[in-house]
Amino acid sequence: MTLTVLAGSANVPLAESIATELGVTPHERMIERFADGELHVVIEQSIRGHDVYVVQPTSLPVDEHVMELVFLADACRRAGAARLTAVIPYFGYARQDRRASGREAIGARIVASLIEAAGFARVVAVDVHAPAIEGFFRVPLEHLSATNLLAAAVRTTSDTVIVAPDLGAVKLAGRYQAILHAPVAVVHKTRSSGSDVAVRSIIGDVKDRSPLIVDDMITTGATIEAAVNGLLEAGCKPDVSVAATHALFVGPAAGRLQALPIRQLIGTNSVDVANAPVPFQEVNLAPMIAQTIARLHRDQSLERLLAHR
Repeated sequence: MTLTVLAGSANVPLAESIATELGVTPHERMIERFADGELHVVIEQSIRGHDVYVVQPTSLPVDEHVMELVFLADACRRAGAARLTAVIPYFGYARQDRRASGREAIGARIVASLIEAAGFARVVAVDVHAPAIEGFFRVPLEHLSATNLLAAAVRTTSDTVIVAPDLGAVKLAGRYQAILHAPVAVVHKTRSSGSDVAVRSIIGDVKDRSPLIVDDMITTGATIEAAVNGLLEAGCKPDVSVAATHALFVGPAAGRLQALPIRQLIGTNSVDVANAPVPFQEVNLAPMIAQTIARLHRDQSLERLLAHR
């Protein structure tokens, strides 16, 4: 069965890099919109009997990229693909994994249903915001982690303290601790809106230490800004490092982060970064994802690549 990589429009450079690692060329496809805004997708080369991997993070604009993903799947299925895998380096809607109030949709469950209905037999994702989302899928979800890659890129010192910027990042901080062997502190925050965050307390010793803030994503930068300001008030050194898998940098993020005493800002190319603040160091996910695809294609174990949270 021929291994085929197909790129959506959300992050073509990453898809091309993955294909290069695999020694293949991405298959040609056409993605366009009609005058009324309708999406039109065409697979321009034969994929009959192929093992197809569609690379498409569901990043901004999220809805458009989700629809591209499912249209590409349907086009592949109708063109005779033998097996379809969705490679979603960044899974949008992952924060909508439960109802915060009574009358709202669970966005992650809806998107999972769409992906299944499109014909994907498997999903590969990287550092999904809510690991419980795996249970929303009836098809296998292979959950990879960039923690080892990001930890290898961080420059630590003897006074480094790993900081979880909220309670949701505590397990992630524990994984960094297992690699870097530094103590952990936790910021207890409250969120008043999507872009406004306040720090209530900090658990752990950060005085005269250099904090390494770790998270799965940076969106508006509000969580990082609140954490840094809270850490500075608690007496940490103005020598901050930040490591996050998904560097979305939406809205005021770049300005917020550039105004902070951040020495290292490290993320991955899970999304196509267009508004990166300075400094920003990008870690390439292509080798890890390519290795995962190669192993799936050969029906080999992924045990050493999967995230265990």
